[in-house]
Amino acid sequence: MRSMLFVPGDSPRKFEKASEGNADALIIDLEDSVVTDKKPEARGLTLAMLNGRNKPHQLYVRVNALDTGMTLADLAAVMPGKPDGIVLPKSQGGDDVRQVATWLEALEAAAGIAIGATRIVCVATETAGSIFGLGSYKGCSPRLAGLMWGAEDLSASLGAGGVFHSPYRLARDLCLMAAAAAEVAPIDTVYTEIDNLIGLEQETRAARRDGFSAKALIHPKHVDVVNAAFEPTEAERNWAEKVIAAFASNPNSGTLRLDGQMIDKPHLRAAMKILGQS
Repeated sequence: MRSMLFVPGDSPRKFEKASEGNADALIIDLEDSVVTDKKPEARGLTLAMLNGRNKPHQLYVRVNALDTGMTLADLAAVMPGKPDGIVLPKSQGGDDVRQVATWLEALEAAAGIAIGATRIVCVATETAGSIFGLGSYKGCSPRLAGLMWGAEDLSASLGAGGVFHSPYRLARDLCLMAAAAAEVAPIDTVYTEIDNLIGLEQETRAARRDGFSAKALIHPKHVDVVNAAFEPTEAERNWAEKVIAAFASNPNSGTLRLDGQMIDKPHLRAAMKILGQS
């Protein structure tokens, strides 16, 4: 999964438009994009979107944060539509995942869904306090599928704004490491300059270089740029194929010489990842 496109939960028109594109996943949003008095209506519209799916996209639903008191009502409303996953905003750590997982188990049973089928992606850096919970995601639940770092709410929590200076880079890097430790997908934050596709491509390539495997998006025109940026280059594919071939020819060797450089098993794992073999 490379691209996760947010769609307002109260806009079937925008959902239909998003469904025509190439996003790997759509996140139907019940949180920030829906004002409070429209949330009950948005739950019903979101359920209709889930039930009317006719495209191969994975469908996630971003529910409201646990501290709003609306999370369980959101889940109860949308789980009959069998979403592929839930996005939990303002997550504070593994205990939040366990709470949502407990609710999901009961709701899956009621909806005739296989227990454990619904994945959870956490937006894991939206408050200052959440940074201290990043180490608690490892082993918290087999449902956990990804950790997304969020910048917009974090800036409000810190009372800051503008470009991503050191506090934001710290949150980004710690989220990446937490995801790696938990063996789940690290997901880069949204790019907010809608028409700056060059900047989007540069940011996405930087995210991929650093180890992120997907990016959250806020506009359909960003999808193809992000998908392309996450694809390996021809040079990377050639390198990966040579590494795999070298170890296949020398199955009992832990280290090899290739093009004047030493390679070992971590290089093999990286090569397999580039070619989608891991």
